[in-house]
Amino acid sequence: MLSSQRMPSSPPGQSPDLSQPALERGLGLKEAVALNMIEIVGIGPFVVSSLVIKAMGGPQALIAWLVGALLATLDGFVWSELGAAMPKAGGTYVFLREAYGPGRWGRMMSFLFVWQTFVQAPLSVASASIGFARYAGYLHPLTRWEAKAISGGLVIFLVILLYRKITTIGKISVLLWLGVVGTMLWLIWGGIRHFDPRLAFDFPPGAFHLDSIWFAGLGAAMINTVYSYWGYYNICHLGGEIRDPEKNIPRGIFLSVLGITLLYLAMQTSLLGVVPWREAQNSPFIASLFVERLYGSNAAHFFTWMVLWIALASVFSLLLGYSRVPYSAALDGNFFPIFAKVHPTKHFPHVSLLILGALAFLFSILLKLETAIAGILAMRLIVQFIGQAVGVILLRKRLGSEKLPFRMWLYPVPAVLTMIGWAWLFWQTGPARKWGLLEIVLGALAFLVRARDLRQWPFGPAAEERPAA
Repeated sequence: MLSSQRMPSSPPGQSPDLSQPALERGLGLKEAVALNMIEIVGIGPFVVSSLVIKAMGGPQALIAWLVGALLATLDGFVWSELGAAMPKAGGTYVFLREAYGPGRWGRMMSFLFVWQTFVQAPLSVASASIGFARYAGYLHPLTRWEAKAISGGLVIFLVILLYRKITTIGKISVLLWLGVVGTMLWLIWGGIRHFDPRLAFDFPPGAFHLDSIWFAGLGAAMINTVYSYWGYYNICHLGGEIRDPEKNIPRGIFLSVLGITLLYLAMQTSLLGVVPWREAQNSPFIASLFVERLYGSNAAHFFTWMVLWIALASVFSLLLGYSRVPYSAALDGNFFPIFAKVHPTKHFPHVSLLILGALAFLFSILLKLETAIAGILAMRLIVQFIGQAVGVILLRKRLGSEKLPFRMWLYPVPAVLTMIGWAWLFWQTGPARKWGLLEIVLGALAFLVRARDLRQWPFGPAAEERPAA
């Protein structure tokens, strides 16, 4: 097992706080898959389906969902190899630290990730809560301030719901997962019974003319489909709370991606087989319109409540996973010590949860959904996703593959293709690119200022490189 399994380092001049209660490994494969799937689905496919159809200009929108699934699968190999080798709270923070070397560049890369987490994690939670409020508009038209009150109130409610032991969280996640899968299966079943292939495959002229305009449309569509797939890695952030992580983390990732891909493709095909795509592309409530068309307004209202259940489940899983990232960094001495505090009886990082929840609340009442989605991708792709794909190659070179509990198939092909895919998608985020790059620059400056004050690398001797155990 890698060095990250040892007791994390402490801030200069301090010893590890052995009085702090440890996290509890209370999540099995069932809970891991449930937590992943409820984060993946969320409100995403219900609010972006019309945007994907419009970007692609017809039923060929299914290609964007397929390519998104392929990219998620390739990236799943990177997460699985790193997650099985380093099953610790914090996920990416630990991966970047160890892959790039904890004494030098790994310290900077992991700091950059935590720095980004304080923007993109609340942004991710806010995007789901904003989508929740937007979709609630199908039940009753909302004013701008009413929508903001609902999105902000959802964040507060979920912080309260998450303020409990991880074993209880696992049980809640399974209950939420049943609602997620049940709702999507209802929609798919309705589509199968009333499916019209002439509507579903009503391709416009030039639908497969693969020119620059077509690929620009694919890029715009994939910003939304990839956003809807993200979450397959959530259990890596909870690595310190997963039982038998060397097996359950890879299994949880691939079972989640496979299950969600099948559900998404079936759902999108069902929608196109009932609602003409020229109408669907302009409907912000496409799934509820689908149910209304089949079963009437009462059924559509009930279905909308179930979509809101799914959105609630997604924010629940998002906030749970991200709250472990600052905790891991603080425990390692690479972030503010207050975030390392664990609740004395419930055994979870309560300070980290409360602060990220507060930021998510602010974003949820200040931003628009489209701005949040583009910003999330632009801020995460370089440091986290491309950084990890490079990192897994560096880790193999430094330690060899024999110490890895899980090894990706056809190495290094999945990692290289993942890098190419994420780089292309980063370019497709358009104007949001500059904000993603600016955040990296500001994070690097913050790291250098902190390192100078503490006389750490690169302004002092590098921390001792910990050998593999």
